[in-house]
Amino acid sequence: MRNPRQHAILPVLVLCLASSSYAQLGMFSREQRVELTRDWKGDRFPDGRPRVPDELLGRMKNVTAEEAWGVLQSAGYINQFEGNWKVINPGERLVGRVVTAVFMPLRPDVNAVISDAGKREGRSQRGGQNSWVIDILQPNDVLVVDLFGKIKDGTFAGDNLSTSINAKTGTGLIVDGSVRDVSGISEIKGFRCYVRGFDPSALKDVTLMGINVPIRIGAVTVIPGDVVVSDPEGITFVPSHLAEKVADHSELTQLQDRWGHQMLREGKYTPGQIDSGWTREMTEEFNAWAEKQGAKVRKRIP
Repeated sequence: MRNPRQHAILPVLVLCLASSSYAQLGMFSREQRVELTRDWKGDRFPDGRPRVPDELLGRMKNVTAEEAWGVLQSAGYINQFEGNWKVINPGERLVGRVVTAVFMPLRPDVNAVISDAGKREGRSQRGGQNSWVIDILQPNDVLVVDLFGKIKDGTFAGDNLSTSINAKTGTGLIVDGSVRDVSGISEIKGFRCYVRGFDPSALKDVTLMGINVPIRIGAVTVIPGDVVVSDPEGITFVPSHLAEKVADHSELTQLQDRWGHQMLREGKYTPGQIDSGWTREMTEEFNAWAEKQGAKVRKRIP
């Protein structure tokens, strides 16, 4: 288990009750979320979280970590990939819009404030605080939870809460912590679960400190509305405003590979020609072929 980490945003969150211009305790206001994701120019959820279109999410289901990495690095986003996960129900890619939650080690006075605020806000008092964020999930969301790497007593969900998450989102769960009831979770068809470990204990001695706020997952700063893209190497968190660029780059790369392999099978070009900078004639030939495939992207003419 890693050492607990400090989150600079949390004092701001606790102060949210002090002004009517802020949202409820533990949450950014809509205005703050919009400002935090100001490079996103598309549709948003009522709370300000970017709503990357479902069609674009579908296009990102074939993006690899390497393809996303190239685009993100060139844009200056050098810390967007996190590996070393334990995975329940591996297979199909996990893709969706990020909803974040952040927990901290229990401190009684702070927890009392959070609990009282939850009551005022009408949040369920029958379950734990982990249920509060599950209640807000939408289709194609992916819940990403910062539990500071806690394993024992750091089990965010078991099979019951996982079933609820899956019913609401149809995607999966990412926890920098653990889950329990792995046998039960394994039976939830299509529910991809990425965690640091497993434990039979229940979640305790933690306090929910933020919903849809910036969080840290390993080496990555994760923002509400980011797009999660998993592959066998791990998880890439793509900023919402770069999602279409990543999808375009991935589709173009894969099309170029398909065309290049076809040209090699036909003996029209040599491996050296395919692997080096293409001539204008090769690029025009590829673009004409891509158009016949119904592709939305084209290679730039040199």
